[in-house]
Amino acid sequence: MPKRLRLTRRFPVAVTNDAYRRLQGFATEAGLTQDEALTFLFENFNSVTHSENLGHRLRLFKAELEDRKR
Repeated sequence: MPKRLRLTRRFPVAVTNDAYRRLQGFATEAGLTQDEALTFLFENFNSVTHSENLGHRLRLFKAELEDRKR
């Protein structure tokens, strides 16, 4: 029997316009709400990310982070 989808944890999130549009697009394309789309992505994080690319992209993001905050 599948786990019941109970969205019990809420947290304030601030994202860039680009990230928000990507989330909206993914949710719409998948036929999910944004909450359901985020739940899917985080519950399946290891299978929807490429571990080698993730590390590289994270290093790039962190290197640019200070400049992006300005």
